[in-house]
Amino acid sequence: MRFNIIQSLTTLASAATALTMLSSPLAAQDSLIARDRVGPADAPNALTFRLTAYDLYSADPATAEGYAELFTDLINRFPGWRIDTQLQTGDSAQEQARIVEQTLAGRGPDCAMVDSYQLATFMKAGVLKPMTAYFTEAEVADLFPFVREGVTDENGDIMAWWWFTSLHVLYRNTELVPEAPQTWAELQAAALTAAQSGVEGILFNGGRTEGTAFDWLPNFWAQGGELVDADGKPIFGEGENRAKFLAALEYYDDLVESGAAPGRVSTIINYEDLLAGAASSTAAMFIGGDWQYAQIQNTLPPEEAAKWAVSPLPGPTLDERATGTGGWTIAALTEDPAKAEICAAIAKLYAGPGNAFQSLLPTSAAYYDEYDVYSGPEYETFVASLEDGRARPGALIYPEISNQIQIAMGDILSGAKEPEQAMDDAFAASLAEYALQN
Repeated sequence: MRFNIIQSLTTLASAATALTMLSSPLAAQDSLIARDRVGPADAPNALTFRLTAYDLYSADPATAEGYAELFTDLINRFPGWRIDTQLQTGDSAQEQARIVEQTLAGRGPDCAMVDSYQLATFMKAGVLKPMTAYFTEAEVADLFPFVREGVTDENGDIMAWWWFTSLHVLYRNTELVPEAPQTWAELQAAALTAAQSGVEGILFNGGRTEGTAFDWLPNFWAQGGELVDADGKPIFGEGENRAKFLAALEYYDDLVESGAAPGRVSTIINYEDLLAGAASSTAAMFIGGDWQYAQIQNTLPPEEAAKWAVSPLPGPTLDERATGTGGWTIAALTEDPAKAEICAAIAKLYAGPGNAFQSLLPTSAAYYDEYDVYSGPEYETFVASLEDGRARPGALIYPEISNQIQIAMGDILSGAKEPEQAMDDAFAASLAEYALQN
């Protein structure tokens, strides 16, 4: 049976009441959903779950209410249990490090949300416990390749469940760019043609932000480039990787030098600025995330939103494609099989109905057919792009590599350095930091 989003929204009265009554201590005691737990306060068994504040405790009432109902249904399947919830801070990297440290010291949560690119770090620390028993072979096989690889250890065990993903695509105003560019050359040509009409041809993040590195990396990955080796050592500045890295940098440099992209991209540091270009009809294309499709539909007048289409990121050639994929996982950090089973149930809650409720991208192909919300040509594009998905390496050095890419991009797009010099400086700095870490 397909999950009916509209029907679900009309049956959330009890969950909404529970949340709105939390200001009363007595109501909080009687409710199955409180600010720090799910389930009866006096339940004899408890599991600790460290989560982010974007769903059950979302500032958006509809999202919080939707997840309240889903969690109520879940806890009712486990009589005698409650889930003690712990909110992660907004500093993701620091929070993830804290979970590892606390778990190693025996003070960590039983179940936690783990940023997908941090999975390898958690695995190397030995804090994750296998969840293989709670997922069928068919469920594992249905995961997108990059997801299945990311959650599986060298023994073939499932060490976490990657419950949603994101990816980067090309957005274009079809009145200005009727056909989707398939290669770097085609994108530059289309952007130049659009720019001649007085708009900005192509926008993308180019300032000091993780988005700059992550949006750009698919151009390197599409050529088969690798940032680090099996030991986590930077290798992007040597051998074949060096040529591929340089080619991808020169591609962005050419976009600005030719006028296909405005020089101000070197100062763009958030996706809202890209969306603003679409909303004001001053940009013909931009490189953004899948989540921005819904933002376009909800922000622009219907006749304007209808002009915007999504397509896969172009590659250097027709046969070379990649897109950056992110997202979060849910992992068990407990030896208790009963707690691990509940942790797996939480992961399935998020992966299926939770994703459908928020229109987030599932990591399993079957969900796109199961839920009505994923109908439409844009989701066909997203699914096709996920087949070429690449996740950021889970190496300790990655944050510094990203930082150096951001610095290099700013130097290149502003004209302060030539691409080759910027690349060599980024590689040298990354190697120096790797040496300090080791």
